[in-house]
Amino acid sequence: MEWLKYPARPAYPEAVAQTRPASKATVAADVWRDLFSFFWSSGSRNALVLASQELGVTPGHVKALLELQPEKPRPMGTLAESLHCDASNATWLVDRLEERGLVERGTVPTDRRVKTVVLTPLGAKTRAAVIDRLHEPPEDLLALDREDLEELRAALAKLPKSELPFGA
Repeated sequence: MEWLKYPARPAYPEAVAQTRPASKATVAADVWRDLFSFFWSSGSRNALVLASQELGVTPGHVKALLELQPEKPRPMGTLAESLHCDASNATWLVDRLEERGLVERGTVPTDRRVKTVVLTPLGAKTRAAVIDRLHEPPEDLLALDREDLEELRAALAKLPKSELPFGA
């Protein structure tokens, strides 16, 4: 696995780093590690856990809810693929969401063998609330001064644009 090749610490010991500039790849690895660590410890991971606790479900159920788009029925098989799980696992997740009135099942009119799942109005409202919570900046980010935030935003704007997760 390629990602296992990255060191757990900066590639150069402190003494060497002071005498020899780090390579661009090393700096990029350090930045990525810091971003990931910050995201993992204070970002949406915590918001996802809190949202799942409030709904009385697991984070996996919340992820399933987020994978669905309002008013767009989705085949259960493609939901399972997007969740990287077995179809029976997706069925279990949808069962719990359906019990809470967040989703309902259906069929494709042209092929009744294909089972679909779609958000209910309550599910769409709940999904939107979870997304809003995931987008709330953590306190440590809010603690940065405006100039630092603008520099960070400018640096991140140079990265390739990608589709927002969950169509958020």
